[in-house]
Parts: sequence; C-alpha cells; structure tokens
Amino acid sequence: MTAEIPTVLLVEDEPSQRELLAYNLKADGFAVTEAENGEEALLLVDETAPDVILLDWMLPNVSGIEICRRLKSRPETRGVPIIMISARSEEVDRVRGLETGADDYVVKPYSVVELMARVRAQLRRTRPTTVGERLEYEDIVLDSETHRVTRDGKPLKLGPTEFRLLSTFMEKPGRVWSRDQLLDRVWGRDIYVDTRTVDVHIGRLRKALCQHGGADPLRTVRGAGYALG
Repeated sequence: MTAEIPTVLLVEDEPSQRELLAYNLKADGFAVTEAENGEEALLLVDETAPDVILLDWMLPNVSGIEICRRLKSRPETRGVPIIMISARSEEVDRVRGLETGADDYVVKPYSVVELMARVRAQLRRTRPTTVGERLEYEDIVLDSETHRVTRDGKPLKLGPTEFRLLSTFMEKPGRVWSRDQLLDRVWGRDIYVDTRTVDVHIGRLRKALCQHGGADPLRTVRGAGYALG
C-alpha cells in the first residue's frame, strides 16, 4: 500500500457482502482492510488509521451502533467518517444511526455504485487531495491534480515527499501530527523509515515554503510533532 491510496475499513460479518464490497472498493482505487466483527474492527482502527469506515449495523457480539459510538467518543478517531450500512429502513433507525455519530446512512439493499460515490464524498470532505482537489491555506495554494504549489502567487519547487507532507498538513490546518502519524500517512505503513527522516524532510519543506521569503508556516510542537499554522 502506498501512502497516496486512501484506506477503507470494511466491517461486515456476511462473507459474500464483504467480498463484493471489497472487490468494488479495490477496483475503485481504494486500499481495503476487512473485519467481520466489532472487536476486530476496533483493533484494526488502531492499526490501520482508515480514511473511511463502512460499518454494518448488525454485527455479532458488539453492534455497529456501539462501535460507532465508541469511535466517535475517542478524540483520535472522532474525525474518521463512518458510513453505516443497515437493513433497518425506518426513519427512527436512520435518525438513531446519525445521532450516534454516523456521517452517512445507507439502507440495504443498496446500489454499489451509489455507495462508492458516498465513500468518495466523505473523502472529499476529510482528505481532499485524494480526489484531486485544490487546497488553500493563507497564501499557499496546492493543486493535487497538477502537482503544483504556489505561495503568494509564486511557484515553489517541492520534492515528492515534501509535496505529500504539505498535502497532509493542508488537509487539516492546525492539527498536530506526530512523527509516527506522518510516517504512516506520507511513507506508508509497509515501509520502514526512521522517525528522524521526518525531521529531515520537514526541514526541506520549511526551506521550500520560504524560498521566496515569508514567515515559516510550520510549527514544531515540543514532544508532540508538527502542525501547519
């Protein structure tokens, strides 16, 4: 898995449904991790840091509603979009799912094409650069489609790693990213890179952002990591 590919955690206890969704998600360009029950899903969330979660309501032992409630109550997972999938079509069930914290609610049987569109819609909200959008922060503009960055209208020269670092920061200005989180997002979980490498590339990014002047927009948070702004 490369760091550029958004990851979907698929939580579904019915093997045929899980297989169908996993196949379509991968065909649509997503990396997929799978869980067949709630306990496994909670473990995988900590391991994989998914970008979107597809969560079935009716799961053995711990229900999807309870999983959603737990994830939305934790600061580190509160921002991960959850699309609840359920055979319950009554308005009261839909309202309960959304009030528990689900970002979207899809009723079975569903259109796979529509479900993929809903996944992409959540990504546009939380990780715009994965769907080719333009990001702006103060005088910095990043266009993920053309792979160009400007500051105060002047083009900046960035290496590919610095570009991915800046993309990550600009998706969530103000958020503090630890070195380990940046390694997972920018380099990918399957590649071993020393955390000191992050500091080296942060230094290069700072230099690139200030190549035409201007204040350094990156902030070092002692003992925690780095943030934009």
